[in-house]
Amino acid sequence: MAAVTAVRALLCCLRSVTLLRNFGHIPAQSASTFLPRGFCNANSNELTENKSLVKNLKLLGVDVRKARLRQPGVLRKDTTNEKGLAKFLQAKGASSKVIASIISRYPRAITRSIEHLVQRWELWRDIFQKDEDIVRILNRSPESFFRSSDNGNLEKNIVFLNSLGLNTKDLHRLLTTAPRTVSNSVELNKQMVKFLEDICVKLGGKNPEEFPRLVISKNYYVLIRSTKRVETNIDILRASLQLSDSELLALLEGPGAEILDLSNEYLKNNFKVLKQRMVSLGCQEIDIKKLILGYPMILYIGADTLSTKLDCLLSGGITIKQILKKPKVLDYSTQNITGRLGELQKLGYDFEKSGINILDSSRKRFDAKMERLNASND
Repeated sequence: MAAVTAVRALLCCLRSVTLLRNFGHIPAQSASTFLPRGFCNANSNELTENKSLVKNLKLLGVDVRKARLRQPGVLRKDTTNEKGLAKFLQAKGASSKVIASIISRYPRAITRSIEHLVQRWELWRDIFQKDEDIVRILNRSPESFFRSSDNGNLEKNIVFLNSLGLNTKDLHRLLTTAPRTVSNSVELNKQMVKFLEDICVKLGGKNPEEFPRLVISKNYYVLIRSTKRVETNIDILRASLQLSDSELLALLEGPGAEILDLSNEYLKNNFKVLKQRMVSLGCQEIDIKKLILGYPMILYIGADTLSTKLDCLLSGGITIKQILKKPKVLDYSTQNITGRLGELQKLGYDFEKSGINILDSSRKRFDAKMERLNASND
């Protein structure tokens, strides 16, 4: 009855507005001000939502506003499984807060049946040892588990990825870092693998069947990027560093695989800034090439961040030649580098004499070294 009354009120208002406009009493753009609140603004979708569903979600602690922004169509469904989903996840060790967060960020999760959830969970448990591992991934990336409703495709993906030589440890890391991989259609993953095999053959590789495993095991994000992006990045590396086929193949089979998922523009810009900075510091083309071939992850570091780290090291008494020999020192945050340099400078540490290996060490090893240095100075 309430819905019928609301419709009648709307029709009445529309007739009134039309009459007033025909007689010129109000401008056309003001007509919406005569409509009932909610019919002509962003909240109009709320009128068609399943009120019982919205109430259930609020009881579960779900941020309905966020859910409405993410997937508004879900809130209009007549049949959902929010209570069943909550009970299922609770049985797996998920807290009420985690469950509410999952649904808030990926409302479509409540459309999955218990049968579907049980089957998918079993497939994931073939990879993970504990339920809590899966819950942790769902909390970080609910899309990875609920995005696809095709359990058959998931099963095929697991079989296919295993066939590449990826072991359980690889699959565990893949699902942890790039879970969208198993939501891809298996055909899409096969397309990337075929592309990588073709690249290997083109560069004169002797084992194209092994090449995809080498690349994927070093960069799990490759499978969720387009072949066009990866191919362009390979072309950028070849052209920028003037690499032969054998050099490029060795780079891709090694640490170079780690940067293939970068956006093309980001990779080009970082290379440009790195080259300019290295040249300004007296480096030759051969130095830059050697640096990137030995430590391609330097191209992962943003241009501004890289410049700040270099400034920090150089002002702390480190030479560019030392950085070229030990580029992994750039892996650490600027704050970390600054802090370590400050501690060492207080002790009068001689980088020219002792080198910079101490900067490229774990926190535990660095602290142990500092204790020994302090003891020797006492």
